[in-house]
Amino acid sequence: MFFCFFLNLIFVSIPVNNALQKIKDFADKAHGDQTRRYSPERYIEHPVRVMATCMEYTLDETVLAAALLHDVLEDTPVTAEELTSFLTPLFGEQKTKRTMELVTDLTDIYTKKNYPDWNRRKRKKMEVERLSVISSDAQTIKCADVLDNVNDIVLDDRDFAGVFLKECKLILEALNQSNPELHKRAMRAVENNLRILRKQS
Repeated sequence: MFFCFFLNLIFVSIPVNNALQKIKDFADKAHGDQTRRYSPERYIEHPVRVMATCMEYTLDETVLAAALLHDVLEDTPVTAEELTSFLTPLFGEQKTKRTMELVTDLTDIYTKKNYPDWNRRKRKKMEVERLSVISSDAQTIKCADVLDNVNDIVLDDRDFAGVFLKECKLILEALNQSNPELHKRAMRAVENNLRILRKQS
């Protein structure tokens, strides 16, 4: 209940038109009945939190839109063409192009589906290398994504937490063009969780 109220506050307080609300609704519909891996919460709550974190550092609509949409191409049936067609009437061609660049930057390439013969370590290594050269805005969104993903991982899946947190640390080390304050915040969250995990072993 509180979180729903918080989301409403976020969208009421955005000093722009209702484009972001429409984008949030689009992302919610795209993710459909998906839920978070360790929680019954609707998937859309994750990208909304990522957007809310980004909003603490920027009010650039293209960044906030990309934060809401960052998993749409990777995790839903929506295509880049469909997403572009949706965004263009809201943003115009220039802002749509920028938003799509950010979403594309944030869409994993080295997935198990695309590289079934590679093990997880190799896929993650290649993904880290790719993330190291994406735009600074995309790196900032990725920091917010990591920050939200590491919360509660130790409680939710202690066995996998060590692997996941080390992967997140490697990702953050590669994001050297991201917002420095958010980067530090995300790195602290990862390191704090690693310390908790070590104490529990």
